[in-house]
Amino acid sequence: MTPALDAGARCPCLSGNPYGECCGPLHAGAAAPTAERLMRSRFSAFALGLPEYLLLSWHPSTRPASLELDEDQRWTRLDVLDTRDGGPFDSAGQVTFRAWWRSPEDRGTLQEASRFVREQGRWFYVDGVVAEG
Repeated sequence: MTPALDAGARCPCLSGNPYGECCGPLHAGAAAPTAERLMRSRFSAFALGLPEYLLLSWHPSTRPASLELDEDQRWTRLDVLDTRDGGPFDSAGQVTFRAWWRSPEDRGTLQEASRFVREQGRWFYVDGVVAEG
């Protein structure tokens, strides 16, 4: 997969690092070292319109057959609210985040507690519980 942004551009996940040092290498095939890094790279994939990466980073047991992103919906901000486990030596983890989006008709946020597993050295998104409200 080809990186979606110039390596020196600000990473969409708002980590404070350039894309080439943050989500870019993961989008190009590198393994995420932690569940949080995978979650950040998935947010950036939504922001950049990379459904192929989202499918590749989704655990096969819960992965949909296909994924179409809404071209009118822009993901603009990510806040990581909580991380439980999901470190480089863990086999599972949970990351709670809030993401901001906007479209021509509306704007809003999505808050989710996402579950991740690490298998054969790679982290995968399993599923998440979306907060009501």
